[in-house]
Amino acid sequence: MKITPKPTCAIAYSIQQLGDKWSLLIMRDLILHKKTRFKELRESKEKIASNILANRLKSLQVNGFIEKLDPTGTKKSTRYIATAKGIKALPIIIELYLFSIHFIDESLLNDSQMSIKKQIISNRVLFEETRKSEYIAFVDGLKIELNKIKLLAQLN
Repeated sequence: MKITPKPTCAIAYSIQQLGDKWSLLIMRDLILHKKTRFKELRESKEKIASNILANRLKSLQVNGFIEKLDPTGTKKSTRYIATAKGIKALPIIIELYLFSIHFIDESLLNDSQMSIKKQIISNRVLFEETRKSEYIAFVDGLKIELNKIKLLAQLN
């Protein structure tokens, strides 16, 4: 097993936790696009391989960025959500977006991406706060739904 030295710098720590090719894209999909299932994450535009996705989800879970919800103990019922620590990655995602969006040809963006671009550029702070509160409400509703599924499964 590879032993990674503990970072002595906040930026080094952030890169160690989220700096691989896929982790921030997974966090983006969870928080901004409200994807919760393995299949939904795998079908993102970037086409992450299943084995890499499974590895990154496990790493994000171990490091406290996401939580795995599994109400019935089946792969089909498994959902992934960002934790409070994971939601704190949203400003990083937004800043990376702002850094690069002007270099991407708009003809390559779909309607959802164009909408996000307009919202972030017009009011970055409002976008972040709105998305955080919408995501928290979404997760709260999802947890209620999954608890109902779990109770029904226990009754059967």
